[in-house]
Amino acid sequence: MRLLTPEHLNPNILNVQYAVRGELAIKAESLRDKLKTGNKTLPFPKVISSNIGNPQQKGLDQKPITFTRQVAALTEWPALAELAPGVFPPDVVARAKELSDEIGSIGAYSHSQGVPFIRQNVARFIEGVFILCGILVVELTSFVERDGYPSDPDHIFLTAGASAGVSLLLSMLIQHSNSGVLIPIPQYPLYTAALAQFNGAPIPYYLDEQQGWSTSVEAVETALKDAVARNVEPKALVIINPGNPTGALLDEATQEQLVKLCEVHSLVLLADEVYQDNLHKRTTHPFTSFKKVVSKLQSEVPLVSFHSTSKGVTGECGRRGGYFECTNLSEDILGLIYKMVSVGLCPPLSGQIGVDSMVRPPRKGEPSYELWKAETDGIHAVLASRTKVMAERLNKLPGVTCVNSPGALYLYPQITLSAKAQAAARAQGKEPDTFYALRLLDRTGICVVPGSGFGQVEGTWHYRVTCLCPGVEDYVTALETFHAEFQAEFGS
Repeated sequence: MRLLTPEHLNPNILNVQYAVRGELAIKAESLRDKLKTGNKTLPFPKVISSNIGNPQQKGLDQKPITFTRQVAALTEWPALAELAPGVFPPDVVARAKELSDEIGSIGAYSHSQGVPFIRQNVARFIEGVFILCGILVVELTSFVERDGYPSDPDHIFLTAGASAGVSLLLSMLIQHSNSGVLIPIPQYPLYTAALAQFNGAPIPYYLDEQQGWSTSVEAVETALKDAVARNVEPKALVIINPGNPTGALLDEATQEQLVKLCEVHSLVLLADEVYQDNLHKRTTHPFTSFKKVVSKLQSEVPLVSFHSTSKGVTGECGRRGGYFECTNLSEDILGLIYKMVSVGLCPPLSGQIGVDSMVRPPRKGEPSYELWKAETDGIHAVLASRTKVMAERLNKLPGVTCVNSPGALYLYPQITLSAKAQAAARAQGKEPDTFYALRLLDRTGICVVPGSGFGQVEGTWHYRVTCLCPGVEDYVTALETFHAEFQAEFGS
């Protein structure tokens, strides 16, 4: 019998790279396993997974939102409300009953597009209008108010996290190997991985680090010209806002320019907005959705906007909840999207319920509101404080510059590496920033993602680090100590 080898598989799979869970993450897990066995030879007591935006992972201190988990518990087991009377606030009991009445058992399939009732609630969230247990409420708080323009529940698709929606749309847009998608550099590696899987062509456009990782319309235009010169057909423009890994936040004037650029070049606009609630400077750096911009301009640009329960203050990554909204897509295209999601039968029901809790949090005056507000305010404050402290301390290191992110969960410092360090890296067959990151992991137990996994201007080196870790003083001190030792060994 012939053995199955990688050569017998789809060749596109061999080209897929996903740095966030790549070499560094695999080695971090092996080190964690060593520590579990009682190994005392490692120079650190624990592995810190600072490579991924996973707020509730073991070792971090972001707790689940009580309201989200209480609703989830009662939809999993409705009888719990009677078995534990008085344990759950009345608004939670009412919300869970409302969802259970609409869904039935969460062990059953739902509509392939997602539970219609939950899609209606997502649409109201996007509009800025909410329905609470049958009562229409106009939302006025800054926490969840959105666009002020109509949203159609039939144009909303619930998904198993935002990544599932992104992969689906990219798979549908790639007609042939010369179909290209504009992606920001640095970018979240989901995009290059999916394009490799579907045999599409990435068209990189570079963000401006000197201007706070801003998006330049001129840079996108240059990338378009380069793509056409390479006989690549641009199909779509990806915008990650707030940015991953940079945390940069687009201003509305730039968003308008990008929408008009998409009009000129007949591009589909893919707006990855999963970090829209992760804002550290809300008064000076507010979030504006592309749906709002497109609606205000009365543009006909095809737009797909993505959101997720994995980020924000919800942080329910493992629940796999998300959605995308389609704007200016024809009924024929919507029908094809529906056909494709139907192949997967339906998104996870627990994820759909998580989406409902995200877009319909407790309102002021409800029993759960004060606790919800305290929990979410606390998460915002801690993340903003950690981001500020880390950026300030990193910027004081010789050979390191770091943009202080106004959004998302990360910092993306640039590190200057000496010729000696680069030579040592090449001798091991590694990129210099990967070499730096591997030594950081070996010496401190801190796992980051090298910038080469996200893309960067040639000759520059970076790494992405999350701002989720508790004990930020000790954490940053470990980064500082390692950097000093690295420079002492390899030169500055």
